[in-house]
Amino acid sequence: MNLVNLESVSHAYGPKPLLSDVSLGVEAGERIGVVGRNGGGKTTLLSVIAGAVRPDKGRVTHNRGLRVGFLSQQDTLDAGTAVREIVLGGRAEHEWAGDQRVREILANLIGDLDLDATAGDLSGGERRRTALARLLIDDHDLIMLDEPTNHLDIEAIAWLAGHLAARKSALVAVTHDRWFLDAVSSRTWEVVDGRVERYEGGYAAYVLAKAERARIAQAAEERRQNLMRKEIAWLRRGPPARTSKPKFRIEAAQALIANEPPARETVELMKFAAARLGKTVYDLEDVTLHAGGPDSGPLVLDDLTWQFGPGDRIGLIGVNGSGKSSVLRLLAGTVVPDSGHVIKGKTVRLAHLSQELAEVDPTRRVLESVEEVRKYLQVGKREWTASQLLERLGFKGEAQWKVVGDLSGGERRRLQLLRLLMDDPNVLLLDEPTNDLDIETLNELEDLLDAWPGTLVLVSHDRYFLERVTDRCVALLGDGRLSLLPGGVDEYLERRAAGMALTARLGASVNSTTAQPSSAAAVSGGVASTSVPDQAKAGTAGLSAKEERELRKELNRLERQLDKLSDQESRLHAAMADAASDYEKLGSLDAQLREINAQKDTVEAEWLEVAEQLGD
Repeated sequence: MNLVNLESVSHAYGPKPLLSDVSLGVEAGERIGVVGRNGGGKTTLLSVIAGAVRPDKGRVTHNRGLRVGFLSQQDTLDAGTAVREIVLGGRAEHEWAGDQRVREILANLIGDLDLDATAGDLSGGERRRTALARLLIDDHDLIMLDEPTNHLDIEAIAWLAGHLAARKSALVAVTHDRWFLDAVSSRTWEVVDGRVERYEGGYAAYVLAKAERARIAQAAEERRQNLMRKEIAWLRRGPPARTSKPKFRIEAAQALIANEPPARETVELMKFAAARLGKTVYDLEDVTLHAGGPDSGPLVLDDLTWQFGPGDRIGLIGVNGSGKSSVLRLLAGTVVPDSGHVIKGKTVRLAHLSQELAEVDPTRRVLESVEEVRKYLQVGKREWTASQLLERLGFKGEAQWKVVGDLSGGERRRLQLLRLLMDDPNVLLLDEPTNDLDIETLNELEDLLDAWPGTLVLVSHDRYFLERVTDRCVALLGDGRLSLLPGGVDEYLERRAAGMALTARLGASVNSTTAQPSSAAAVSGGVASTSVPDQAKAGTAGLSAKEERELRKELNRLERQLDKLSDQESRLHAAMADAASDYEKLGSLDAQLREINAQKDTVEAEWLEVAEQLGD
């Protein structure tokens, strides 16, 4: 049964038609993800379905008594109203405090807020989370969300996906978060050129099905086809969960990627990066760092020794407030450690994309502002002009001649990123680079970074982008260390859920033992109280600071060696597959593979011995 029907709906703002003769329906219990370019009509479609915008033509019908919850991008909170009143309305405290579902929503979305604070005292992100909490607490037949993951950290996004998947309400969500799309969507709508193209399944299914349609139709846009096949190759070679949802012929997808190489030639990039950077990029020695300066604010790093090597592509994970941006600023040299030393390689050419927008002359044209940095850039084996790169990041045609002062926040963000890349850095520090980027632009950015040789440290709440462009993840878990996560984001979430991490959040006002096991004793207006797990208490008793530093360096060296051996192993497996009918060559490759495996066994044994001495 359809809850909402659109019949021949058309709508335009000015001369640009955003929806053209669109007919579709939303069924009860259906979960739909909406994708498309910025400005393509996604928000307009949501507003029309919700009844917030009346279309120029056509008809929109709702079932009688339909309860619609709509989270728009516009902030409508009354500045003088308390958070408690906004979110809980007239509910008595014993009523909502006794409801586990309500407690869970509060803990995961506004657990760091004072319920008696007014909306006027909140930041933009806090107001957004407050509005989302208010919507989720109420009962709805249809929930409509426009960019719901904005201002949420990875942990909160994972919780929100699980919460929405468990609800019986129908869902229509606009988001550029591709992991979230896969986690919640059973169908995908793409808004393009005034049409709404419909696909079964989440984002992975959408990418594969769209590529299959393009292959059959022999689409003319060869470059976009190459990008899409590259995206598919990563999806099919990624974690099994990513490939379990598509509901169409897998054989067709396999045919598309049969000759597609891996997204990145990791070994080649590592060699190139080492040639550009030498052996030393950043060495942190006995570094202690607090987010608010010496001995003030949350503890971020505690007597940490760590190395960032040439060609490392690292994703930095942690809850909001854990100090991720502080670590990037430490590497960038804009903050100094409370104690210890940060040794920077002599050949490091740094580019740091912070969350604050750098000032660009507002009277300059977009193309001029990029060309003043550099007119040409070598990326991998190809040379690009400033105009070509601008086009890849969404500045097409006349948009390159816009005045910088007329750009939106998202456009300024893209311009800032491209100016940094044009300066040809060999170390990139990226703090939330995906803000305000649509999926097509994200694909282009990922492709650029695939061919970029250097050291990359990325902070992002976009889980898909994080996993796509980095090779390993480390986490700030509140214990002053950088914890290596071989299992990536999944391992991080498991450790958080198991209470194996301290919380960095202050001012918690909601008590929850369900959603925040790591802060089970939160108190109103105070600091969340946590017990330190045995693992965190286990230090390096009996070792001097120098001995521990040397062991940590050895551990990092062994981990890099294991990575290189794993890359060689993968390349040998691929070569053996290609030489399946050449028995002589196959025998030679098999001997090399046995040698690599033996080396791996030796290095792994050494790693375990060092880790045991450190108590890790």
